Amino acid sequence: MRRSNLPAELNRFVGRAEEQAALDRLLGESRLVTVVGVGGVGKTRLALRVAGAVQKRYGGEVRLAELAPVRDPELVDHALVEALGLTDHTLRAPREVLVEHLAERRLLLVLDGFEHLVESCAPLVRELLEHSPGLTVLAAGRRPLRVAGEAVLTLAPMGEADAVALLAERAAEAGAPVPVPDPCPVPEPRAPRDAVRELCRRLDGIPLALELAAGRLPLLSVEQMLSRLDDRFRLLAHGERGALPRHQTLRTAIGWSHELCTPEERLLWARLSVFAGPFDLEAVEYVCAGPELAQEEILDLMGGLLAQSLVVREDTPAGPGYRILDTVAAYGAEWLAALGDTDRMRRRHRDWYMGLATWCELEWFSPRQAEVAARTDRALPNLRAALDLCLENPEDGHLAQHLAGTLWFAWVGCGRLSEGRHWLERSLAAESGHEEARLKALWVLGYVTILQGDGTAAVAALHECGERARASGNALAEAYATHRMGCLALLSDDMRRAEELIGRALAAYRTLGELNSNVLMGQVEVAMARAFGGDLEGAVAICREVREVCEERGERWTRAYALYVLAFSAWTRGAYGEARVLLVECVTINHAFRDLVGLVLAIELLALVTACEGEPVEAAVLQGATVPIWDTVGIRLFGSGSFNGPRALCEQRVVEALGAEAYETALRAGLELSLDAAVERALAHRRGPALGGAVRAAGPVTPRPFRTARATELGNAEARRLPHR
Repeated sequence: MRRSNLPAELNRFVGRAEEQAALDRLLGESRLVTVVGVGGVGKTRLALRVAGAVQKRYGGEVRLAELAPVRDPELVDHALVEALGLTDHTLRAPREVLVEHLAERRLLLVLDGFEHLVESCAPLVRELLEHSPGLTVLAAGRRPLRVAGEAVLTLAPMGEADAVALLAERAAEAGAPVPVPDPCPVPEPRAPRDAVRELCRRLDGIPLALELAAGRLPLLSVEQMLSRLDDRFRLLAHGERGALPRHQTLRTAIGWSHELCTPEERLLWARLSVFAGPFDLEAVEYVCAGPELAQEEILDLMGGLLAQSLVVREDTPAGPGYRILDTVAAYGAEWLAALGDTDRMRRRHRDWYMGLATWCELEWFSPRQAEVAARTDRALPNLRAALDLCLENPEDGHLAQHLAGTLWFAWVGCGRLSEGRHWLERSLAAESGHEEARLKALWVLGYVTILQGDGTAAVAALHECGERARASGNALAEAYATHRMGCLALLSDDMRRAEELIGRALAAYRTLGELNSNVLMGQVEVAMARAFGGDLEGAVAICREVREVCEERGERWTRAYALYVLAFSAWTRGAYGEARVLLVECVTINHAFRDLVGLVLAIELLALVTACEGEPVEAAVLQGATVPIWDTVGIRLFGSGSFNGPRALCEQRVVEALGAEAYETALRAGLELSLDAAVERALAHRRGPALGGAVRAAGPVTPRPFRTARATELGNAEARRLPHR
């Protein structure tokens, strides 16, 4: 996990010296500080500026959670888990995961845009602060959280000097510099400098209003803007020239920017309001094009909105994207409602993201797998909005089931089991009348719950899926249900049944012409069953074939699991260098996809390889590093003697080489490593002193089943002894 996820500043921070100092001081005095103020007053920018400045106080651990795109209060905990970069495959509630993760850490958590979720956020923040003495929360919103111990900084609009400086800075960036007034002006007839001051006063020093004004300076002079603004103020204030309330001033400034847009830009602005979080140009062209707005016009219109600071561009791992500011989006939503077009546009938005999910599912089995993971990550707020809309209308229940099932790769392959289960269970709560969509959601739910270690829920979902599939003649859904029941048998050490069930599913896939990552994973699972049963030759043959298909298709996720089995085989032959090369690639792939199950299995085997190479200290450190990862995956090594075999044998050999006390010392050093540090350590292959003569002497291992009484005994003993985090 990166220690900080604060975004880089896209332009220079201007002014607010006193406010920065005040916020800095409050963070030193209180563990909960909330910056409150009207929309557009600069709460987020100030909070991020100060958070970046004080990072060293928290050892660089500063995390930003953007809550504005979250519409479902039940997803607040999930959003914080995501913001902290956590992946948890267990049955624990996200809040429990958060409490445990933060319990012993010193960290600054920045919560932005929480005001619409305050009823959910306040108790969460209270609980986290109570259980995490090293946690400080910096919140930014339009109202306080009202949690005991909260210090509130009310952010006022900018003073005249700062406001003028901000307007001048942004105007220069837009290519339309304005004269900056003297601090001590000499009286003279109304000069351009006076007009700049007047504009800043009329906009009440609200940064967003000033930035919107600066975006118009290439087209209008300051005097022209003042004239237009005066007209609008008179209209809204019923002829009174007195100061307007600040929220009215911002609304006036946004409305005035709205009036200065072309009719087509206004329409696009209104339609953009249906997006939640970042979006790309393709999404805009599909969702927003239509009556009165041709698709070929979208690019130029987006350019116009960007030039006026109504839309901002941001670069992401998935490529360039865009975001509409919350306050600007709210204004656009009102116009969209006035046009009577909200429902239609929300449906178009849903349809686009359902299409994107379908495309991603297909492209997951392709060389674009990494791109799919990045695009899904960026689209997650919009996918949630689409799922919410499907669940709002009972007649669209099948769409919710279809979308939640289609996203199986995001839940399983990209480390979002808990959120996936949330959406799958919600979509399955009622009958949809569309059997195919329900069956897919059921087998995906079974898959998710197997990986969470909830065998009871998995059996229930897969049994229902199998029964209904047979009744409706859906052979493909029946094959997937059978496949996942075989996966459950594999993790339960019933290798014969696992091979039988998965083999039956693979035969059905071949008959039906089904080939994708799930099918290849089924082959790897059969190989695992054979390897753990002692048939290494058969396991290697299967995984070499899978690797060839993966190389041909550009598939990396399943490839990593095939490499694990091949590395296992290489280790048994004493080919430790070959095993290490395979496992390094395995660790790299799984970490990139946030697949903790594959990652922790690979590090466990890598620890054994390291021990056999004569580095028992490093092997013990790697073993220790896996303990916190297992705590986020679920039951350690699935409670399986087969999967526990490498760990038990590694412990045995390292203890023989070092002694129990030295082993425990190295093990605890590994316990202290973060996930990223553990991966870095696994990939670095740091050689220690030659302490492992006894380990080297052990030599290659004769292939045999790992499920021995000794292996199980060692695994159980270790589970009892090691501390849990």
